[in-house]
Amino acid sequence: MPTLVRLFGTAAGRALHTHARGHDPRTVRNDPLPKSLSADRAFDEDILDPATHRRALLDLVEEIAGRLRDSRQAAGGLALSVRYADRTSSTRSRSLPEATAHTRPLTTAAYDLYTLLALQRARVRGISLRAQDLRPLNDAPEQLSLDAGDDRARAVEAVADQARARYGPGALRPATLATTKRTSAGIPHVVKGLSASDPRVNRDGPTRPFR
Repeated sequence: MPTLVRLFGTAAGRALHTHARGHDPRTVRNDPLPKSLSADRAFDEDILDPATHRRALLDLVEEIAGRLRDSRQAAGGLALSVRYADRTSSTRSRSLPEATAHTRPLTTAAYDLYTLLALQRARVRGISLRAQDLRPLNDAPEQLSLDAGDDRARAVEAVADQARARYGPGALRPATLATTKRTSAGIPHVVKGLSASDPRVNRDGPTRPFR
């Protein structure tokens, strides 16, 4: 086992050693895991502003990452689709360096896909994001990070997950989304002219901004 740990890391090395000895602690599932998980945002009007596109995209990542963690799954890839005013669409996809359910790397990948689309002044009517190549979270070895920012981000994730479990979706959101509310159809709208501390921003639920 020491050789496997040295070559593949502690978690992966121990897992390989255990499997080689014929032991597999994973639960046998009768219901197959879905191969993908998606979320969609539609706009009431043509949106040309890249900042609004990215805000909607961050909202999608927050939703998908939370659903992945709730279902104990990790995504091996992402696909981003953008619908235009003329009903055409563009899609870009990529595999992730390692399967994950963490918001930070999923956001980075989603923004990279958005950049690849080179939308410029495109008239966007909707954005959808799909997490694909799903696998059980326990089967996704996680590389150790020396970035303190990753540790802080994951600590915030844990708090956000607890808040969502207790108060429902949107209980704790990034400050970037603090002034975004949803209509009854689930369409995001930016509440303009309000600060994040304005009580009107949070009238639809216990949303609180965090950084």
